[in-house]
Amino acid sequence: MKQLFSIGILALSGGRLLAQDKKVDSIIPYTLHFQQTLVTQWHPDFSAKYSGANSFRTHEKGATSITSTIYAGIRPWKNLEVYVNPELAGGEGLSHATGIAGFPNGETFRVGDPKPKIYLARAYGVYTLPLTTHSEVDADDLNNVGGTTPTHYLRFIGGKYCLADFFDQNTYSHDPRTQFMNWSLMSNAAWDYPADVRGYTMALTVQYRKDNWQVQAATSLEPTVANGPKLNYQYSRSNGEVLEVTHTHTLHQHEGNVRVMAFINQAPMGNYNEALKAATDTPDITAVRKDGRTKYGFGINIDQELTNSGGAFLKASWNDGHNETWAYTEIDRSISAGWLQNGQGWHRAQDNAGVAMVVNGLSADHRHYLEAGGTGFMVGDGQLSYAPEMIAEVFYQCNITRLHIALSPDYQFVLHPAYNRDRGPVNIIGLRTRVAF
Repeated sequence: MKQLFSIGILALSGGRLLAQDKKVDSIIPYTLHFQQTLVTQWHPDFSAKYSGANSFRTHEKGATSITSTIYAGIRPWKNLEVYVNPELAGGEGLSHATGIAGFPNGETFRVGDPKPKIYLARAYGVYTLPLTTHSEVDADDLNNVGGTTPTHYLRFIGGKYCLADFFDQNTYSHDPRTQFMNWSLMSNAAWDYPADVRGYTMALTVQYRKDNWQVQAATSLEPTVANGPKLNYQYSRSNGEVLEVTHTHTLHQHEGNVRVMAFINQAPMGNYNEALKAATDTPDITAVRKDGRTKYGFGINIDQELTNSGGAFLKASWNDGHNETWAYTEIDRSISAGWLQNGQGWHRAQDNAGVAMVVNGLSADHRHYLEAGGTGFMVGDGQLSYAPEMIAEVFYQCNITRLHIALSPDYQFVLHPAYNRDRGPVNIIGLRTRVAF
């Protein structure tokens, strides 16, 4: 714990220097930002009739995670941008980030060693081909060089990044560093989006935008093994494809978005039914992995501003659930909804508060596998009395703008953790501290 906070202080000092050195021009040819997020969570003891290899622990100390990221980008030519993000991550989640499919800390990873490590999170290029002379102002932001953007364009994005950087966006429920922290509130939870254990992949995304419509598609690499740290470069045998259509609209002078997506992943996945048939005792999904296996699914994602200070969201997603989860988390069906409100009504316009609920479920094949004692990389209690996993989250983000600090108390209630009515409920209390320049 002390080591994490010491690293945090050093990174914070570096961030201040970065902010002081940043130029201020009418059109900025580069962007440079810094963020650091620490999340500490704890839960009181809860009851459980039994526990297994991947169960959420009934008793444990608190857990702390840290991420520090430098967002650097430059526009060397008029329509070309290049971004690089070195990142430091360390610490761990409660129960080593297992035991709840909608895990409560979106800032932690399922890595074995909790010691902080520095790695290259993103390194990619963006080329925009304008299809009109009309443009709109595009403000400087994280991985976005300020300037103007045409309202009609064709764009190519290639390199290393997180697919969720561009797909499945949501104004009110997407970023665990500033909004809801639960994994199943970050993205459409049944989208098993291709990524290494830290959430990044090598991908090519093509975007077409015209006024209020956008169509985008991506092809990307999958990890070599489920939740693995290395990507599989045998593209013909292992890849992920996603297609998304977005429409932006205005409802009573309030903006909203509707996004519809479809995806299909190919990887050497295990099959739940085959694992059950092959088992002489406890089924093992890793023993029946085979090239050519796929997972496909769909999602809808809606956000709508309803007042001048708040808005709502709704998400629903589904995947076929025949083969094992490969990259994200063990959720085959999910629906979530919530509200995000800024503090304008109580004279704290810079603050935010949110409340959300999510219900996660499993396919029949996945459920039978866990009932027989099987485990994945995220859940598995040794047996299962199935019930949908239900989660509620509420948070308040207090922004101290002059210090660039945000403090966010967070509470999550988890009913039927890992889809098991024999365990829980779990009450999780957390504090998120974020510094950003």
